[in-house]
Amino acid sequence: MVLGRRLRVLQLLVAFGAIVLVAQLVNLQVLRSSHFAALSSSQLMQTVTVPALRGGIYDRNGETLVMSIPTKQVIADDFQISDPAAEAAALSPLVHVAEAALIPKLSERAGYVVLAPNVDVADAATIEKDVFPGITMVDSSLRRAPNGALASPILGSLYASGAGSAGLEYQYQQLLAGQSGQERLFESPYGVALPTTHVTVLQHPVAGKGIELTLDAPLQFITEQALGAELVSAHALDGTAIVMDSQTGQILSMANLVNTNVHDSVLRSPAASSTSTGIPGVYEAQSNLAISQTYEPGSVFKIVPFSEGLLQGWLTPTRHFTVPDSVSVDGHLYHDAEVHPVENLTATQILAQSSNIGTYEIANQDGESGLLSEVQRLGFGQPTGLNFPGESAGLLMNAAGWEPTDIASLPIGQQDAVTPLQVLDAYNTVATGGMLVTPSLVRATIGPDGVLQRTATQAPRRVLPVSVTNTLNQMLVQVVAGGTGTEAAVPGYTIAGKTGTAQIPYPGRAAYLTGEYNATFVGFAPAQHPVLSIIVVIQRPTPVIFGGSISAPVFARIMGYALHRYGVPTSSNAAVKPPSSSGSLSLQDIT
Repeated sequence: MVLGRRLRVLQLLVAFGAIVLVAQLVNLQVLRSSHFAALSSSQLMQTVTVPALRGGIYDRNGETLVMSIPTKQVIADDFQISDPAAEAAALSPLVHVAEAALIPKLSERAGYVVLAPNVDVADAATIEKDVFPGITMVDSSLRRAPNGALASPILGSLYASGAGSAGLEYQYQQLLAGQSGQERLFESPYGVALPTTHVTVLQHPVAGKGIELTLDAPLQFITEQALGAELVSAHALDGTAIVMDSQTGQILSMANLVNTNVHDSVLRSPAASSTSTGIPGVYEAQSNLAISQTYEPGSVFKIVPFSEGLLQGWLTPTRHFTVPDSVSVDGHLYHDAEVHPVENLTATQILAQSSNIGTYEIANQDGESGLLSEVQRLGFGQPTGLNFPGESAGLLMNAAGWEPTDIASLPIGQQDAVTPLQVLDAYNTVATGGMLVTPSLVRATIGPDGVLQRTATQAPRRVLPVSVTNTLNQMLVQVVAGGTGTEAAVPGYTIAGKTGTAQIPYPGRAAYLTGEYNATFVGFAPAQHPVLSIIVVIQRPTPVIFGGSISAPVFARIMGYALHRYGVPTSSNAAVKPPSSSGSLSLQDIT
């Protein structure tokens, strides 16, 4: 009797449990099935970013300087691979990785193994067609520079993430990068796409735009080779050279090189890239020295007192000055490069011979306020408008910090720190008849459809009268005709320019390094109708140190090539005439 009751109770409990179990099954599989299905899918379904193809960078003639090549990254879920050796043998010729290297990767049991980061799209299509078990692919790309390191400080570099980290790659990151797309797909917990699952495209990637530069690749190569050869010959630390279209400000070449054959002294050398220029020991600089590295320019800064004197009207090319070889200013001795008796020199002769004392006499009549205003007028101490990453505005003396000796040191380039591009811009103002032209490196953007859109340019602004620059132009011609710049001469052309040899300040001290100098030559041609302006700056040449001996020959080699490349007519014997809208030539008129 008791046993029977217990059996019935047990049966009731079993029946109740079965009812509860069935009810729960109905709840899970019927009533809430959609909820759990969605939850399950959400654990495997992922929204992934599809990178856009980065835009290319091209020179003014359409030659590729940097481009992105579409590739595929090949990934393995080795839990799905049953025969690693066989799959390695089949994959090896397609991913261009040795079988011996693939087998361990396919055997790791890690769930996510990158077999090859960049596989050609044709090989990737074969892999996809053959349906290799456990293999999936995602979009990737390779950034390639067909010309090696040519102009690399200008072009810049990328982070590992693919974003621009320096140079134009950084400056135009948003334009070049394009817009990433999005896809929704099923992935394993290890991040590998599950086979036979559907991929939903949420947003297609939009390729980045390209940029067409003002640079001319062949001229860039010649500029770098001429500069690099001189760095080796002169045992110099580093150098920069810029070629500019005088009338438009377009930069045709901009070289920045480091000579690793020369060891650091107190003066540290700029960081060099890892790719050689082809000249033993000479490498591209990591940064754009032409706009980021400031220096005391030396005698090329004499454009300031001479242009100010001409502007004030008291100075003429034929005005005579009594010039000793030295003078004491507030207890400090200033002297010319060479000892000489007292000379009677015209203003033109002072400039041609680069007399420091004669320049001081001119600056003394200009006065403090005149000099400081002229420095500003010529663009020193201000951004050039290039907007290149890392550009320095320079360091200038001002009225608040003026010392009695500055009237002698500033005019000869031993007070202000400027960039090579600022010096070139100032002399280019003479070439354009008094118009300060904003330099540029990018002249168009290129859409994914290949359509070019010209970039906006800034209108030049007048900073000096034509009468002043015409006179100064004729005086600068004499520097090359019979002064310190004779080695800048180019047969068949009249060259205007100026030499500069500047002491290098001792870092952290109010003194100069012993025996270490910067050598500069800056000028333009043809002087009658300027088309091209060039500056060459070479740091720490030895044992010869003078700008007329070190930088002027490099200027001549580059200018000679450029004038012939662009078919610039040779100079006539006519006197220099001021540029005008009808009389001046531009690179666009010639090429």
